[in-house]
Amino acid sequence: MKKMHNIRSYFDKYLKDNGYKLQQFSEIVDINVGTLSAIIRGTRLISMNQLDRITSAMGLEQGCFYDMYGVEYFIESAPHWRRLEPFIYRCAELGKLDIIQQVITHVTDDHSYIDELFELAEDLYNKGMKQVALILYECVSECEKYQHSERLAMCQYRIFLISINLKKFDNLNAAIRLEIYVEKLNEEVQLDAIKELANVYSTMHIWEKVYSLAEEIERKSDALLRFRSRVKTKRITVYPLITYKAYASLLKASVFEARKEYAMALKYTDIYERVVDIPDPSEEERVMIAKFKRWAKGNRITINLMSGNQEFMNEYLNYLEAYSEETLTAFINILEVANEQSLKIEFNLEKYENKIKRFYLDEGCNSRIMTHRYMLYNYELAKYKCNRQDYQNGIDIVLDNLYLSTLNQDDHMTVKCVDLYGTYRQQASLSQQETYSQLFKTINIK
Repeated sequence: MKKMHNIRSYFDKYLKDNGYKLQQFSEIVDINVGTLSAIIRGTRLISMNQLDRITSAMGLEQGCFYDMYGVEYFIESAPHWRRLEPFIYRCAELGKLDIIQQVITHVTDDHSYIDELFELAEDLYNKGMKQVALILYECVSECEKYQHSERLAMCQYRIFLISINLKKFDNLNAAIRLEIYVEKLNEEVQLDAIKELANVYSTMHIWEKVYSLAEEIERKSDALLRFRSRVKTKRITVYPLITYKAYASLLKASVFEARKEYAMALKYTDIYERVVDIPDPSEEERVMIAKFKRWAKGNRITINLMSGNQEFMNEYLNYLEAYSEETLTAFINILEVANEQSLKIEFNLEKYENKIKRFYLDEGCNSRIMTHRYMLYNYELAKYKCNRQDYQNGIDIVLDNLYLSTLNQDDHMTVKCVDLYGTYRQQASLSQQETYSQLFKTINIK
């Protein structure tokens, strides 16, 4: 199609080339003939709905004129929110992020629509269109003149949530950037932000930071619980407030477990199980109480296993019969214990391997946290099999995990897999060596 100056030139040429009378085409697109005539003459602006109808009638792909529409209506002309909002929504639906970026960058030059863009970003975020929302949050952040505003802090929090991935150093930088804004957030939103920060630092094993954030969560949740006991207001935290007080102790338990201070880990496990025992819980609170009690039961077994009490292995398997959703996490722990203590797993491990793989493929492929845990499980499983001299299966799992870690840009896991392969490379078959060489070429660690 020959490039023309504007959208209406395409419309005019299409009508002439196909021998359409204006009245005839107006009936096809269901647009008043006077309105259509004014659009083609350039005396009337075209709406998104009208543009989509005409595009469809011309047999063209939806959105093919959006780049020109953006230039004509928002860059070369003074933008109007009544047109800009549906334009962004429609581009979002069709995945035309580059067009949104171009238009928004221009629109925010004069700061005219910062309030509206922030509200639109929140709506897109809540509807799951997070990459589009990210463009708006970044533009609003750059244009926000009040550096201590809650809106700027909220933008930075959303940018953090959208941006965190499996790249360790990207996440560290994102966490550091967010921390200076946390205190400017609404007090309840602060709880969710600090919880997310603690989770990121936990995946990086920065335990001192996790512990200090757990202390902060506990302090803030206590203050909000006291306030709520006196004043009833609508809750805006993601979870019931009691959840955060309990989660603070769960984080502390995980810190002490990582440090192999198992008595302290058990102490904080008891605390978070006790914290959620509240009178007259709501239905939402009952769901969270059940989760914490389930986690406490499983974590006690894990801590006892880690401390050398091997008789807890059968108890763990019985626990999984009741709580099958914990199988992946449980087997990360079981295999880690087996590897650390040179234990032989006496039960049918293959049955659980297949179950975990099916669960991941069915439920976890699109979850960052689930993918991270699945890679941890694969790493420990590969290590266990190699420790038991089942080299071919172990190396196959290492290679699969190396592929998955590079695909998900998990630098830390990529390094661990390369290191594990290096330990057993002499046992690799020729085809495994070739696979490793090909995978290694794709590695790009910052």
